Amino acid sequence: METVLTIGKLADAAGVNIETIRYYQRRGLLDEPPKPLGGHRRYAPEQAKRVRFIKRAQALGFTLDEVAALLTLDVARACGETQALAGRKLGLIEQKIADLAAMQRVLGELVQQCDVRDGHTTCPIIDVLAKD
Repeated sequence: METVLTIGKLADAAGVNIETIRYYQRRGLLDEPPKPLGGHRRYAPEQAKRVRFIKRAQALGFTLDEVAALLTLDVARACGETQALAGRKLGLIEQKIADLAAMQRVLGELVQQCDVRDGHTTCPIIDVLAKD
């Protein structure tokens, strides 16, 4: 790999598009190197690793604000705080899964009610959604 990368090569190396790089820079997640007069900004190859870190954290459900905290914790080598942040995220994910399972159960029951209605009554799904 080259010793320095243009923004396009950085985006390719990290598996994202150029606008993602620019967005991360605006959010303060990625440094924006100075632009030489008449030239292109040059990024260190390590920046691709940082972008991939951000994308993997997002894939695990971390918001960009939480990713910023993770990056800070990485620099500080604060494993305990990182574990606490990940534990809170895990709890939220588990709650979302439970909520989705409840929604699946209720919606499944409503769909089954549609199958057994006699055709002369109103739609059970509409009835439930229209209740005051």
